[in-house]
Amino acid sequence: MSAAEPDPNEEFYRGLRKPSIAAEILSEALPYMQRYDQATVVIKYGGHAMGDAKLAESFARDIVMLEQASVKPVVVHGGGPQIAKLLNRLGIKSEFSGGLRVTDAATVEVVEMVLAGSINKGIVAEINALGGHACGISGKDGNLMIAKKLTRTEIDPDSAIERVVDLGFVGDPEEVNPRIVQVLAENEIIPVVAPLGLARDGTTYNINADTFASALAGALKAKRLLLLTDVAGVLDQNKKLIHRLTVSQARAMIADGTITGGMIPKVEGCISVIKQGVEGVVILDGRVPHAVLLELFTEHGVGTLIERD
Repeated sequence: MSAAEPDPNEEFYRGLRKPSIAAEILSEALPYMQRYDQATVVIKYGGHAMGDAKLAESFARDIVMLEQASVKPVVVHGGGPQIAKLLNRLGIKSEFSGGLRVTDAATVEVVEMVLAGSINKGIVAEINALGGHACGISGKDGNLMIAKKLTRTEIDPDSAIERVVDLGFVGDPEEVNPRIVQVLAENEIIPVVAPLGLARDGTTYNINADTFASALAGALKAKRLLLLTDVAGVLDQNKKLIHRLTVSQARAMIADGTITGGMIPKVEGCISVIKQGVEGVVILDGRVPHAVLLELFTEHGVGTLIERD
């Protein structure tokens, strides 16, 4: 064959390049897949990722992939935008205090309808449509999350006097009974959990999804808690992503002002979860396609991992 003649095998090898790259990626993921074999990973799913159809499918694929890789994923979801949309349609006004929705009797009915109904079952359907085995529950099922009324204090700007803010039916975890989640996971069923709790007197409470996921991860002694957000993670003073932090480093960054604003309570929450026995907590951007797989099955991940010293 002369130099001018095309190589008849070139098209064949060109066709192999994409599958070859995919195979290489899977091969590189092997040690990370082994690290999480039979491990419990709690994933808080929320933010804009829930409102984007492509990202929702990407998330569902990630969860099915974890199940196929012998990881035990537990999904806890939020639903703030969807709740707000229905409240507006019904003409029910919402107020917020410290980032939490003040929840009266009418609002908590809508919250439960959306969280334990349309959102929860929609996530379950998406996972199952892709070959997974998911089951939707709420914190009220099996007494999973016993809640107590959450109260907040704030300083009145006019009088400078501290006053108690009544948030209505907003709750805080008091006791976690994870048996129902463990039974589902042990039978290779993915629990998809709506963040509602039940008080000992039978009152239903709405619980912040981050708070709910953190309490559940602690009770399960999960290997990882992933908090999907709308930010890349913790940033340094040059606004660059920090991939890894120890608890002491995170505390130092709060003290020196590197970590500020709404990231402070999020990081403090991560530290609290680690104290409960969770190996590591990751704050990552849920707007990145396949963020969960990238975080767990690649060397550097895509978010900020906070772990023990």
